[in-house]
Amino acid sequence: MSTATGTIGRLLPVAACVAATAAFQIGAAMAKGLFPEVGAQGAAAMRLVLGSAMLLAWLRPWRDWPEKPAWIPLLGLGVASAGAILFFYLAIARLPLGMAIALQFLGPLAVAVLGSRRPVDVLWAALAAAGVWNLVGADLAADRLDPLGLAAALAAAACWAGYILFGRVAATAFGRSTPALAATIAAVLVLPVGVQHAGSAMLAPHLLPLAALVALVSVAIPFSLEIFALPRLPARTFAVLTSTEPAFGALFGFLVLHERMAAAQLLGVGAVIVAAAGSAWSSTRRGPAVVTDAPPA
Repeated sequence: MSTATGTIGRLLPVAACVAATAAFQIGAAMAKGLFPEVGAQGAAAMRLVLGSAMLLAWLRPWRDWPEKPAWIPLLGLGVASAGAILFFYLAIARLPLGMAIALQFLGPLAVAVLGSRRPVDVLWAALAAAGVWNLVGADLAADRLDPLGLAAALAAAACWAGYILFGRVAATAFGRSTPALAATIAAVLVLPVGVQHAGSAMLAPHLLPLAALVALVSVAIPFSLEIFALPRLPARTFAVLTSTEPAFGALFGFLVLHERMAAAQLLGVGAVIVAAAGSAWSSTRRGPAVVTDAPPA
């Protein structure tokens, strides 16, 4: 193997992981185009229904069904996935995309920090706290921050933490089929919420192409890229690369949605990224990486 070929072989998984992370945020930005007609609830339902259909068609989990299914972890994963996506969409309806995803990142960061006794994790927690204060402190003090948006982002963070905890157990039993099954459960749970809020508007022909594109960019493309990258990257490297999600959220929030954030808020986003990446990199655990991006969008 030539040096050039070896270099490309090492860079391709990194590029795939970064592209997957960017795709999630592009999909979230595009999803806001559905909000004026179906609301955050309707958009979440459409994304989950179409996304789960794509995953089911691709992975076909019924072909490799375990003898003793771990139903409780799988149901927990489905509930957590439903909450993570629904609350995240409710959050980005009221907050800038970069702020919402940075706040949502507190969920997986809390899982990493609270499960550790290492002194360095206190540093990462403190850095994340400082970043969050930079993100919301000034607006909160001046009463400019939407409290419902903040509550929704924190609820999404809690659901994302639950997704990781349940996902570790469910993935052991169901393997690569886990995302399709969890997304299907989430779709069943969120669809009635979307129907109650938006009704038949979700079936409007002019909305379906955008909804399908959102599902494709948020689910099928990034999941395909991550399946390629995961076996070829160390777990810590994968986790560090996905820690850049808030940066992509701020970038595509600006480029696609024309959302501007103050300099202090951008510093807050950076602090959360450094805290998440530092916690992942300094971790002593060598277990397999978890696809933690699937539910948030």
